[in-house]
Amino acid sequence: MATTDRQNLLSDEQPMGNNQLEPDLEAGNQPSLLKQSSHPVCLIFHYLFRVGAICTYFFGTWFTDNFVLIFVLCVLMLVFDFWTVKNVSGRLLVGLRWWSENKEDGTTTWLFESRDPSRPLNPVDSRLFWTGLYVAPAVWVVFGILCILTFKLKWLLIVAVALALNFANVIGYTQCDKDAKQKWATGFASNMLGGSGAGGIMGGLMSRGITRMAGSIF
Repeated sequence: MATTDRQNLLSDEQPMGNNQLEPDLEAGNQPSLLKQSSHPVCLIFHYLFRVGAICTYFFGTWFTDNFVLIFVLCVLMLVFDFWTVKNVSGRLLVGLRWWSENKEDGTTTWLFESRDPSRPLNPVDSRLFWTGLYVAPAVWVVFGILCILTFKLKWLLIVAVALALNFANVIGYTQCDKDAKQKWATGFASNMLGGSGAGGIMGGLMSRGITRMAGSIF
């Protein structure tokens, strides 16, 4: 599986203004998570569909015995969640985006986008994004185990769809985050060891040190 990398293409993240928190801080209250978020609407939708699918699966039989209806509702919400997380919330909340392309020879190419490392992340957005990304599939794994233990095998159909869509985003964003960190580390090292201007800090220091040592010897 080939991997093609692209970065620094995400430019529409907006930092959170401090004036949003000032009224709460002046009143001595702890600001809510949504007020601390730079993208509160996006944060809501990051959880809306996945929580809705879990609740429909768990509580659906309280309102109807129609398995087909519950199945359709769960799958629709899971699909909406997959699209939202893959194309919107990941880009806005953590500055990452991934997708894959199938080539004519049958190989799959993973493509990654990452934010400019000079643009800081909102810690609330980042923490809640990764929490939601990893907790939801863990819940579906528990549901799958319960289905097997209670011999409710038809409900495994919903669990299988949920795990497939959730783990696709987990794997995609985990690889994208790893790729972005490697790029930032490589870029930082190259800027410290070489380049021109401020980029050659380490190279300039080493050059001046060697020059001084040579001057003292000769």
